[in-house]
Amino acid sequence: MKLHVLVLCLALGAAPCFAHVERLDDSASPRGQVTSLPMLSEQGQPLDKYMAGPAPTVGIVKFGRVEYKLATARFVGKPARIYYVVPAVIVGLRSPTGLRVEWRGNGNFADGIARPGQRVLVWSGLVRETYMSVGLDLTMRIELRELQLRSGAGLAFESFFEIEVSP
Repeated sequence: MKLHVLVLCLALGAAPCFAHVERLDDSASPRGQVTSLPMLSEQGQPLDKYMAGPAPTVGIVKFGRVEYKLATARFVGKPARIYYVVPAVIVGLRSPTGLRVEWRGNGNFADGIARPGQRVLVWSGLVRETYMSVGLDLTMRIELRELQLRSGAGLAFESFFEIEVSP
């Protein structure tokens, strides 16, 4: 049986069969710096300006630069891939198509776009540091018709990073 699994892995490419994936610890990140500006329309105007007029269909939340500190000590010296992950289930969102998270990375991490339930490759290489610090300029685009929030509730979720390590 083990021989069949080994042959299958070799046929499909060994890395996916033996790669180890886990969530990265980002508890050392300075979360106190995460602040959002008011939700804006596609035209860049605050949504409260539209209360008397036609309602916009898209809201934009600009978080600005969000700093992350990823604990990578266990992976030093190993080839790895790091993914940015948007959780699949977000309370108050009817459909994953109703939210798009966009980011611009610094020199080490790639720019990207993801919807709920997606993981996007942002870094690949040999892990050389016990902590990887990265700043992402985050923006959320929300299809307002896809929101179903309770009165007084906001849309909240926590994206995270996963690391995939090859032997």
